[in-house]
Amino acid sequence: MGRLNDKVVVITGGTGGIGKVTAELFLNEGASVVVVDLDQSAIDKTVSELAVHGPVTGVKADVSKEDEVAAYVKAAVDTYGRIDVFFNNAGIEGKVAPIPEQAIEDFDKVFGVNVRGVFLGLKHVLPVMYQQKSGSVINMSSVAGLTGSAGVAPYVGSKHAVVGITKSAALEAGPNNVRVNSVHPSPVNTRMMRSLEEGFNPGHGTEAKAALEQGIPLGRYAESIDIANCVLFLASDDSSFVSGSMYRIDGGMCAD
Repeated sequence: MGRLNDKVVVITGGTGGIGKVTAELFLNEGASVVVVDLDQSAIDKTVSELAVHGPVTGVKADVSKEDEVAAYVKAAVDTYGRIDVFFNNAGIEGKVAPIPEQAIEDFDKVFGVNVRGVFLGLKHVLPVMYQQKSGSVINMSSVAGLTGSAGVAPYVGSKHAVVGITKSAALEAGPNNVRVNSVHPSPVNTRMMRSLEEGFNPGHGTEAKAALEQGIPLGRYAESIDIANCVLFLASDDSSFVSGSMYRIDGGMCAD
């Protein structure tokens, strides 16, 4: 407890499974949290549920739109005076289909959130951290950012892009005492995986889940708290000399 005392944290995709669990963990560790998401009703519900744990506010924003990204960064600074930790977490999975059957509109939507959203978050959060001469950014990638996967090329491509952006940002940010890392979960028990399971094996999502679990040495999906605990390490001073790194949280899935 107290690993984030007096820290201000911004979490995009903050009402989803990983985002919400991370927000609760961070609040319990002493942080003030700004939850950013696209749906106002989900934001209101999340803020109401998390308020018992500590200071939390919500901001509605589309992370693919620069003016809205600038607005959530300004809202965080106006409310709490600084940004110490940025969990650049918002992401979407897109459709499951072979490359020839992928609509360009769907490709653009995935890259708009998963790549443009990550880039814009960095563009507007980093200057705040540079002025402070401190900060930690954690970008959400995936095991799909380290390897290939048939049927989800737009998602895989977007998560590989996050790796390159993270490494470049870490090199730029280091002189300002700002750290930038990425996390790479295997399948996690969230809504996103229910959608992908159904896409991989329509009408037989349970069988798809079982098949995916067979490819994980620990024999199960991650839970959101598994991801949140690693993000907490990267957000805290425990990782004060860690930057430009890719953290797999995958139960051994990519060990080969």
